[in-house]
Amino acid sequence: MSRLRAPARRRVCGVVTIEFALMMMFGVLPLLFITFTGVMIFAAQQSLALAAGEGARASLRYGSTAERRNNACQAAARSMQWLLNYSKTAAGCSSADAAPIAVSQPYACAADSTVKCIKVTTSYNHDAHPFMPGTGTLMGWTMGKSLSSTAVVQLDLGDR
Repeated sequence: MSRLRAPARRRVCGVVTIEFALMMMFGVLPLLFITFTGVMIFAAQQSLALAAGEGARASLRYGSTAERRNNACQAAARSMQWLLNYSKTAAGCSSADAAPIAVSQPYACAADSTVKCIKVTTSYNHDAHPFMPGTGTLMGWTMGKSLSSTAVVQLDLGDR
């Protein structure tokens, strides 16, 4: 009688192994990929916010408008360099009007039209450069095509 039970146990152990492998492939690994992608998106958003803030602060240095815009773009590019490297894009700081770093011309501030403001916008196209292959579409459903952050700073141009 004990001879008949031994092969049946081996088959049951084989089924358990297959079930475990399937649970890992279709249950745990996708959750790990999605979690890792979410963490990377959070880090990217924080880097974009830091870069926009650093760029806005750098535009406060005295100089012409072109120098202020260039300073803002260079500072923002330094703060988000890992995203620029990952996406293989360069910050166009000579003009600074397009993604990934856009620095506006000085404009009248909303609160007080007698002073000028500069807006620095940093962005990362997650749809074109997802952190994990295959998660671009999945995350695109919930967050859109790109991540961005904006910072506004009031300039003291001394011509009030």
